[in-house]
Amino acid sequence: MIDTLRPGLARSSRVFVVTLLIWSLLLPLSTGPARAENLALIQDAETEALLWVYATPIFKAAGIDPKAVHIYLVNGVDVNAFVTGGQRLFLNTGLITYADSPNQLAGVIAHETGHMAGGHLIRGGEIMDSMRLPMILAAVLGIGAMAVGAGGAGMAIITGGSQVAQRSLLAYSRMQESQADQAGATFLQKADMSGRGMLDLFASFRDQEAISSERQDPFVRSHPISEDRLSALRNRVEASPSFAKKDTPESIHALKMVQAKLHGFMDQPEITLQRYPGSETTDDAYYGRAVAYHQLGDTPAALKQLEPLFKRMPENPYLWELKGQILFESGRGAEAVPFYEQAVRLAPEAPQILLGLGQAILSVDNGKQAAKALPYLNKSAELDGENPFVYFQLANAYGRLNNEGMAEFQTANYYYALGDLGRARMHALRASKLLKSGSPPWIQALDILQDAN
Repeated sequence: MIDTLRPGLARSSRVFVVTLLIWSLLLPLSTGPARAENLALIQDAETEALLWVYATPIFKAAGIDPKAVHIYLVNGVDVNAFVTGGQRLFLNTGLITYADSPNQLAGVIAHETGHMAGGHLIRGGEIMDSMRLPMILAAVLGIGAMAVGAGGAGMAIITGGSQVAQRSLLAYSRMQESQADQAGATFLQKADMSGRGMLDLFASFRDQEAISSERQDPFVRSHPISEDRLSALRNRVEASPSFAKKDTPESIHALKMVQAKLHGFMDQPEITLQRYPGSETTDDAYYGRAVAYHQLGDTPAALKQLEPLFKRMPENPYLWELKGQILFESGRGAEAVPFYEQAVRLAPEAPQILLGLGQAILSVDNGKQAAKALPYLNKSAELDGENPFVYFQLANAYGRLNNEGMAEFQTANYYYALGDLGRARMHALRASKLLKSGSPPWIQALDILQDAN
């Protein structure tokens, strides 16, 4: 199992029932005196969509094209966030579940956007400045450990175990942090968003500086928060005309739903059921219990928890996605297909949901079904070309259709996305000999050959 999981989680193969695949990435970097830590990235359409709701107006206020930014979820209980080169923003799941309000998460995103807009080196720059996603996806071990997975329906672990991040990235100066504070406050004001959440969250972190570094949240250690810095931020935030704005009930509800889902997948099911006891009838309680029962393998109980949610929120695509996932992972792929189809109708641009539908269709084992899956898988690849598993499924589909050239081409894409250039080169060479000369896949296969040399 991935060694970044919380102690006690690695109990069986049912941990992360939504897992598409588990890869071990060992990328040792010189970490100096700080202890290196594995970085595990996960995917969830609902969580990512919510983060983009917060982030898009902030990026625009900063003069940053949202399409140029990549947001990644890190499977980590620590309260932490950081940016790397290439305008990549990483947010720990621990931060998302820790936040008391949407505005607090928006405040962290605004602060990290301040680092991006300011051209600051990433924390621990002398260690992390060469960090790129291909490094995270490189050196894959155990490629054959492809899990049955959730088809990207939720929380699909797309990488695990890459030693690319430090628990404490102490190199950032207080000056840069203060600049990021002020820039973040400016972006929030331009976006007509309150900075109260950023102020409240950072104030809570300020109290941690008096305790042992081993017990501090990584965000505190990497973002040292002095009293002067906090005072300067308070003056700036409280002067904003948007300071008094409050989170809407709808935004609070959406955050609670995401938090319940994360708890359901990240925590032991027993802990989730204690957190959301059966006596609670809130939407997030039903949601968390549905995931917990699914983790326990109790499909009827999991589906029963979703029933009141469908009555209250029939247009929520993530409910349909989760029901499809539960059915698919329970060996009922044919039954899962219509639920995924409805999820796609409600969220047609969500690559994980498209991938989930394609995978569910492929579980109905015949050639016609493989052909039906191709449009969804291809669209998923167009929307998220960094997820290797979509190429794995595309290769599977083309193989069932006896299209050897495209199967080899998609296999080349799969290994290329993983960073395994040797295998990518081998399959791209095979594809180039089978595909029609001058066709787009043939040209792309040649590009892989050139890049992999």
